Formats: sequence, structure tokens, C-alpha cells
Amino acid sequence: MLGFSCARLWDLGQQRCVHSYAVHTDSVWALASTPTFSHVYSGGRDLSLYLTDLATRESILLCTKEHPILQLALHDDGIWAATTDSSVRRWPAEGRNPQKVFQRGGSFLAGNLSFSRARASLEGSTPVPVHKEPSFTIPGTPGIVQHEILNNRRHVLTKDTAGSVKLWEITRGIVVEDYGQVSFEEKKEELFEMVSIPAWFTVDTRLGSLSVHLDTPQCFSAEMYSADLNIIGKPEDDKVNLARETLKGLLSHWLTKRKQRFGSQSVANGEVASGKEISTRSITHSRMEIDGNAENDSMVYPPFEFSTVSPPSIITEGSQGGPWRKKITDLDGTEDEKDFPWWCLDCVLNNRLPPRENTKCSFYLQACEGSTVQILTQGKLSAPRILRIHKVVNYVVEKMVLDKPMDSVNPDGTFAPGLPGGQSQHSAVGGDGSFRMDYGVLKCLVLSPDMSLATVRAYIWKKPEDLVLNYRVVQGR
Repeated sequence: MLGFSCARLWDLGQQRCVHSYAVHTDSVWALASTPTFSHVYSGGRDLSLYLTDLATRESILLCTKEHPILQLALHDDGIWAATTDSSVRRWPAEGRNPQKVFQRGGSFLAGNLSFSRARASLEGSTPVPVHKEPSFTIPGTPGIVQHEILNNRRHVLTKDTAGSVKLWEITRGIVVEDYGQVSFEEKKEELFEMVSIPAWFTVDTRLGSLSVHLDTPQCFSAEMYSADLNIIGKPEDDKVNLARETLKGLLSHWLTKRKQRFGSQSVANGEVASGKEISTRSITHSRMEIDGNAENDSMVYPPFEFSTVSPPSIITEGSQGGPWRKKITDLDGTEDEKDFPWWCLDCVLNNRLPPRENTKCSFYLQACEGSTVQILTQGKLSAPRILRIHKVVNYVVEKMVLDKPMDSVNPDGTFAPGLPGGQSQHSAVGGDGSFRMDYGVLKCLVLSPDMSLATVRAYIWKKPEDLVLNYRVVQGR
């Protein structure tokens, strides 16, 4: 019987405990008996492995470990022990004649009550183990015991049981940096970035490995500009939805096999790929969003390419049936669409995203105190949260200096997609160098041009009210 600090022998016919063997000082978690059931090996929370003669009650300590013992398996002349550590170790054992072990001395008689064994341990009568080193070890990968999601929402810092600190890139499922045995907290502070990106995934390490969870609609809340992801061949101002591109990367092998199986024509006609049930299910939900910046194909950008040598596994639950697990390279295109979440297929096949919370940031533009410079605005403005401050400055310069219609602002006060950003502040003025614009002033702090509105609001403004950006003209040097 497990879970107590003593092992118990039960008579199933009498339905009662006939013997108790108090050899451990803490809970017993694993047992393995000899083929004749004359002896039993036991291990548990006290890190110790014992051999006990069930007839004479004689016990002997075989070894002590650094981790609690979870499972035991007797095979020939060895006893295999699995612990909370990731490695499995084999210890010498007399499988056919276990009585030989007791001839080495150091044995003791197991008591009937667990407190008697614990008291003996406290009094210093702890036995000496027979073996100091295992005869064989199957090394395992050190389990992850600590993690931290970084502010850029693409990297996760982890620490394993070996003390090694590593940096993972979630959108590719790989380790991008191994820092070795360094301070986790110091490395976390070193990697801190003043950026604000919505949380679009959650992480747990309960199994000793990194598990990333995507749930709709929260997972579709994070966007970045293609320029920030270093995507070549894509307009730098295109917004990239991190979850959508990650799902495309995870299912790229499945999409390729699926197209090969059904043929490009069937896919294009929507006979199989579009999924009638997916479309029907989508209609029953509230407004769906079409991602106009992304092409409806299986192209995967480099920041979202997953390894085929060491591919991650997908664990999911479809619209029907229970959960299942497969490596992404094992998906052969024969899987039923009902095995996938409908919102996942709607995203990668139909380019549709579920309704999301407001991705805009409202703000006001006001001249600094004492400044006589004014611009024509329409009161409160709104723009994507990822909009950079230098774009706002370009807008201010354009409306303050150049005699142009307000084509960068929509009638409702929102920034139009064509907000100029390629020209520099001096070229906007005319290139004469007579004055320059500060990149926004907030609480007497000149903002960095690369900051986003969301970052300014989260780390500098720190108020629930709409953001207020002050501007000023600095005379030419």
C-alpha cells in the first residue's frame, strides 16, 4: 500500500492488512516484488531504495538518491528506478537470489509502526547504503522548473533542473540562446524591454517541458509590423497577427499534404478546404474579421518557421471527440477537419479571425505650455496600438507646416492606413533646417521615435484616461 511511510501487505481473501513494514521515514511511492513474492523493493519520498524480506522482516538500504523515487521495475539482476529527475538509473540487484544482499551486513528489522522507524532515524541510526553509484544511467533532458514570458511576447526565458538558463522563441519553437548556469533573475532583468504587446498565449512547465496554450479570441490580440519582424518582401507597414502566422507555421506541413491530397482545384473551389461546417459555425458567432493584410495561402514567413528536425507536438481537441496529440510533421492531411478547433481552421484556411477587443488607442495632441504653434486636429484621435511615435510626429509636421488636406485622418478621427512614415522630419519641413520637431513630449520626457502608443500608455502615461501627447518645435541648431 502506497502513500504512507510504511509498506503494507494485504490479504485479499480476508480483506485486511496482515503485515506492516516500517522501513521508510516518509511516504512510500513505488514497490517492486521478486517473481516469487518473497522480497520487495520499495522507494519513495525519502529518496531511499530498500529491499525487505517479507518473511523475516529483514530490510537493507540499497541506495539513496537526490530525488524522490516515483517508479521501480525489477529486471534480471538490476532494479530500475525512475525519480522526479529526468534520468533513469539501474542499480545492482540479486533478482534470483536476493538473500545474498543481506550477507553484506547493515540490515535491520522492519518495525510495525512508522513512527518507530522515524525515531530511529532521528537518533542517528540511519543505515549505510550498499551501493553508492548506479550500474547504468539513461540520461534524460533536464526538466524546466522556472519560466518567464518576456515583454516582447515572442520569447520565454527558462531554467531547468541542471541550472541552465535558456531563451526560447515561441513563434519558431526553438532555443535561440543558451546562457548556461547564470542567475535567472539577473538575466531576466538584462533582457527587459520597454515594449507593450498584448498577452496572446500562456505557458506552463508542469511536465518539465515548455507547453504553449492558444485560446480564442485572446490569442489573436497581438500584432506587429512586418518591419519589426524583419520580414523581407513584405511592406514594412503591414500588420502581422502573431497567432495567425504561428498557426500557419504549425500547420504548414498539414496544409501542404492536404493540398496534395485533394488537389489545388478542389481547395480553390472550397469543396474541401473552406469547410462548409466551418463557415456555418462562423455565422452563428458574432462579427468575423477578415485579415486583409495576409494572403490566403500556406506561405510561412521565416520568423514563424518551425523545425522539422525536432518538431513540436500539437495537443488539441476538435469540435467532436477527445483530445489528441501529434508531431506537426506527422500530420499527413488525412485528419478530419472535425479533429481541429473550428476557429483554427477558419484562420488558416479562410483567413478569418474571431472578434477581438479594441486594437486602437485613443489620444489627444496638444501643444506644450508656452508654445504658439498649433495644428488643425479633429479632437480625439485614434490609431492602432502598435503605431510608432515617429508616425505621429510626421502627422504633426504635415498638419502644422505643409498646406495639405488632412488626407491622413479619416472623418471619424482615426489615422488612415496611408499615414506617411517613410519621409524624415527634416524633409517634411522642407529641408531648410530652420527648426525640428521633438518626438512627442509627455511628462517632460522626450519620447523615443520607436515607441508605440501602447508602450507609451503602459510605461509612461500610466493612467486610465486617454493618452495626451504634447508637441513642440525646437529651433534649428
